[in-house]
Amino acid sequence: QVQLVESGGGLVQAGGSLRLSCAASGRTFSTYPMGWFRQAPGKEREFVVSLSRGGGSTYTADSVKGRFTISRDNAKNTVYLQMNSLKPEDTAVYYCAARGTGYAGRIYVSEHDYDYWGQGTQVTVSS
Repeated sequence: QVQLVESGGGLVQAGGSLRLSCAASGRTFSTYPMGWFRQAPGKEREFVVSLSRGGGSTYTADSVKGRFTISRDNAKNTVYLQMNSLKPEDTAVYYCAARGTGYAGRIYVSEHDYDYWGQGTQVTVSS
């Protein structure tokens, strides 16, 4: 069983930055493809960005491309989401997700591809 704990959310003004962290349990963290999703009030959860198990491949949703970056530190069992130039429409609960298995270099973008989820962290961007 893998446990994921997000942190780093909060209130920020438009144009500002935040870095979310997701700490994972498990001895094989480096083998997990990872992803970030978000859910705004009244909307379905949507894909934000994903990272392959080796960290060599990423895929970013068009809505955040050029502003959000995912990275991982396998020594710390942690994945990060750096969010720059934040906009009010980025306001949402952000979820970290892990897939238990994955091919090297493979990217997963559907929430159904992921096996483990964190509890979410709220990000609010004021205008």
